[in-house]
Amino acid sequence: MADYIPRPDAEFNNWQANFISYLNSHMAELGLSAADLSLLTAAQLQWANTFSALLATQAAANAAIQNKNNARDSFETALRSMVRRMQGLPTVTEAMRAEMNISLRETTRAAAGVPTTRPVASVDTSQRLRHTINFVDEATPTKRSKPDGVMGCEIRVKVGGDAPAGPTGLQFLGIDTRTPYTSEYEGEDAGKIAHYMLRWVNTRGEQGPWSQTVSATIGG
Repeated sequence: MADYIPRPDAEFNNWQANFISYLNSHMAELGLSAADLSLLTAAQLQWANTFSALLATQAAANAAIQNKNNARDSFETALRSMVRRMQGLPTVTEAMRAEMNISLRETTRAAAGVPTTRPVASVDTSQRLRHTINFVDEATPTKRSKPDGVMGCEIRVKVGGDAPAGPTGLQFLGIDTRTPYTSEYEGEDAGKIAHYMLRWVNTRGEQGPWSQTVSATIGG
């Protein structure tokens, strides 16, 4: 059975406020006195103070992060402008570019090859009527990066029934350029099993081999 006290702080804050307010408004009906509520009231005050302090700290941190991001964006714009100027100077050699750690001039661009490896998927079912599909490459399972030349991961699904033997008949969900992918479901799908198959797609739209089927129950 789910706990009646919500875990997220914001939801807990609303719940406790309603609960304490009800107790205070119905003390006579509930057979309570002010002394009975004294410990709760003290704990509520301590919670309110610490929660307010946390919210203030988070707001300040978010503002500091935004200021940092804005400063970096402006700085990067100026840096890239200077790099473009350096790249246009005939006196700047490849050795000088290497010492400055700026991009070397490309002479030829290798065409993206057809993907030869497969995605490996895992499904997070912790949210109601939602599957969060994480995917990595089978050749580098500890890294989140895609294979070279890959634009994204094509994801297909079959909801209900037995696991498919192949991709025929699966519904196209999308091509995700970055893990994870989130799939939302309707209430009528609760309790059903979703079967997923994935494959890499390169920048020219060429597809690699299909992954193993990964299946997960849709939570209600």
